[in-house]
Amino acid sequence: MTFSLITLEQSKSPISEAYRTLRTNVQFTSVDSKTKKIMITSSGPREGKSTTVANLAVSIAQTGKSVLVIDADLRNPTQHKLFGLDNGQGLSISLVQDQDGHTNIRETAVPGLMLLTGGPIPPNPAELVGSKRMKRLIKEVSEQFDVVLIDTPPIIAVTDAAIIAQEVDGVILVLASGEVNKEYAQRAKDQLDKVGAKILGAVLNKADMKTSEYYYYYYYHGSEDSKKKHKGHKKR
Repeated sequence: MTFSLITLEQSKSPISEAYRTLRTNVQFTSVDSKTKKIMITSSGPREGKSTTVANLAVSIAQTGKSVLVIDADLRNPTQHKLFGLDNGQGLSISLVQDQDGHTNIRETAVPGLMLLTGGPIPPNPAELVGSKRMKRLIKEVSEQFDVVLIDTPPIIAVTDAAIIAQEVDGVILVLASGEVNKEYAQRAKDQLDKVGAKILGAVLNKADMKTSEYYYYYYYHGSEDSKKKHKGHKKR
């Protein structure tokens, strides 16, 4: 089963424009520092993190940059479905067999966008993503691509995301409006802070507005004097 990506199917839609806004905001965070390895997670399941990863990747690739998406959600890999690829080989196989980082990287239908699928679900996901092999793989691919986006499990549920957060340049937290309360969102942020993660911002997903539009919200975390809020609307 495959799912359509709005940034590919409807590139001129308000939703695609919102992803371009997110892309621009992410680029702003790297003005004074190098931000190319970005982890995207959520506080809980079904908040839209994987779709956010895929559409953001497409949006960045459309600017001419080389992009790699790594599906590190080894408990529930989804990226292969979004891009219409099989999942017989992938990250889990690369780590178990200690393969070269490029061995299982696949081309997608988007020029400049490559994908390392999750692969078969392993019995020990946290052990694999916390291995020296994983650290080496992230380092290797970051030297070959302009941007590396890593899809991980929700930060609160398991330790996988907290482990990977220590190996990237920044983290984006996806939160589903109406499905996550303030305390739960704060807990997710605290988990990231605890491991020293650099939080680039948050995306508020699935928000129903009275105007029947889909609301996109991005919050950039900088110093107290430089915090900025960027808003956009996505039609259904």
